[in-house]
Amino acid sequence: MFFKDVIGQEEIKKKLIQEVNEGRIPHAQLICGPEGVGKLPLALAYARYISCAHPTAEDSCGTCPSCVKYNKLVHPDLHFMFPIVKSAKNKKDVCDDYISEWRQLVTSSPYFSLNHWLNEMQAENSQAIIYAKESDEILRKLSLKSSEGGFKISIIWLPEKLHQVCANKLLKLLEEPPEKTIFLLISENPEIILPTILSRTQRLNVPKIENDCIAHTLQMKYGVLETESVSIAHMANGNFIKALEAIHLNEDKQKFFDLFVSLMRLSYQKKIREMKLWSEQVASMGREKQKNFLEYCQRMIRENFIFNLKNKELNYMTANEENFASRFSPFVNERNVMGVMDELSEAQQHIEQNVNAKMVFFDFSLKMIVLLKQ
Repeated sequence: MFFKDVIGQEEIKKKLIQEVNEGRIPHAQLICGPEGVGKLPLALAYARYISCAHPTAEDSCGTCPSCVKYNKLVHPDLHFMFPIVKSAKNKKDVCDDYISEWRQLVTSSPYFSLNHWLNEMQAENSQAIIYAKESDEILRKLSLKSSEGGFKISIIWLPEKLHQVCANKLLKLLEEPPEKTIFLLISENPEIILPTILSRTQRLNVPKIENDCIAHTLQMKYGVLETESVSIAHMANGNFIKALEAIHLNEDKQKFFDLFVSLMRLSYQKKIREMKLWSEQVASMGREKQKNFLEYCQRMIRENFIFNLKNKELNYMTANEENFASRFSPFVNERNVMGVMDELSEAQQHIEQNVNAKMVFFDFSLKMIVLLKQ
């Protein structure tokens, strides 16, 4: 990943390049921002630039031995930590056990979400974390001398997924970092990271990508027509992952849409038996997808409420979602919108606490009968 491959974020690119050229590289940076804004691509381009033997004023050279190794993410001084799912069957319990799958995903599509990574591990129904054992691995790696005499760079993707034991050991590393070691923490929810870790990092906030940059990339790289690319960029709202999902068939998003529509219709029609079957169907998806579905429902309730304002610029929906909203949005109004959102938040909390999913979703569907009539 080069800086030129990072979509938008020109000011941040200049800042990172300037830090390297002026010798002001912080030993620990927290790169945070919403999903799909290019945090990992920025970290990869930054790490490559730091390690490059002949960097230019704008990017890495691309031809030195370091850059050649970065092309396949096999540089010996580049280390990764990321959430994984333990597999007793295959005896996989540390990040290096999944490093081939990780490199494949990052090199082929650096803009991806946790769900994409779960699919790559074939563990989409499990909850991924960075296990305690990983702290021993990173200590071992960073205790070694740099293979090429430069910086040792450790990229930690989603540090909010750190096991508490691992987080505490990482804290000690940040307090007393090994010589010429750089930590790049990439987070979407920094508020749940240990405050002591946050206090030892320099924070870099990555904003949403500008719509023009997303539209231009869709046109140049994916051959999307100009009018369609502008529409997709608006719907993506600064999230390039959403833009990619809009131009590629995404089975999960289509399934979530169908389930949402089905629930609203069944609840309005008070079809209790069918609602029970619906609850069982959602409960069979696995907890990570259940949580993602509830997030999708929250987004759809918000979009349908805003749809009533008749201001297209404020809505971020696909054509199918907008078509449904044209009929459904009157049922989401100031009398019930907060109640629906509260029930969705409560259902999400219960799923995270491992409450029986069938009970959670059936209870929510029953409450929707009352809320939709308000």
